[in-house]
Amino acid sequence: MCALHSTLLVQHGFRHAFSTRLGGVSAAPYDSLNLGFHLGDDEVAVHENKGRFANSLGLGIDRLFEQRQVHGTKVRTVSGADLADSIADEEGDALITRIEGVGIAARTADCVPVLIAHPPSGHVAAAHAGWRGAVAGVVPRTIDGLSHDVAEIIVAIGPHIRVDAFEIGEDVAREMERAASGRAVVRRDGAKPHGDLAALIRFQLRDAGVSDKAIDDVGGCTWTDAAQFFSHRRDGGKTGRHLSAIVARAAR
Repeated sequence: MCALHSTLLVQHGFRHAFSTRLGGVSAAPYDSLNLGFHLGDDEVAVHENKGRFANSLGLGIDRLFEQRQVHGTKVRTVSGADLADSIADEEGDALITRIEGVGIAARTADCVPVLIAHPPSGHVAAAHAGWRGAVAGVVPRTIDGLSHDVAEIIVAIGPHIRVDAFEIGEDVAREMERAASGRAVVRRDGAKPHGDLAALIRFQLRDAGVSDKAIDDVGGCTWTDAAQFFSHRRDGGKTGRHLSAIVARAAR
């Protein structure tokens, strides 16, 4: 299975992965590592794919948690009493766990996956940030939910639709600029504006107190690189989904 990893998270001992579309068993147009159920793909194939992804993290499927995402800002903490099947039916866009050996994930196919960790405690979070969630502040709200010294937080931003490909309307452009307090998150050098979601999230992280050296962008444009990534926008919605996941570890 092929996945991207954050050098920063690796340095601090966190098991994690930003999945690509490679290394699974799904047929076109979901080929091949589709990790999203209820999209029209063969559910048996998706289950096999998810098992492979979980195994790459050293987990069983029952220890990998995700939610029914709604482009909002709800943050949910996964406890030792929670079941993955139950959480999967809940609406929300960010998960936190403090339980060693539990993995949490964000599901994307153009939106921004953000993995967050607190190295001293081993606690982790995963957020799904499309433009609506980013504008509403799902990432800083997730950091607040961790309840740790922000100066000790590290963050990895995963593959998503990048500014060159993310053409937006003027209404969305204004929302993004408002959320960034007028800072440069929209490019206006063409016929239509283009949104820079990574820039918006970086500004929000800095405003929350996360240092630049504690932010790692692993790269990758889901729209541009069709060989490696699914893209909801590029493929007209008939495509697979990625998972970006991180596993809580023991305190150090």
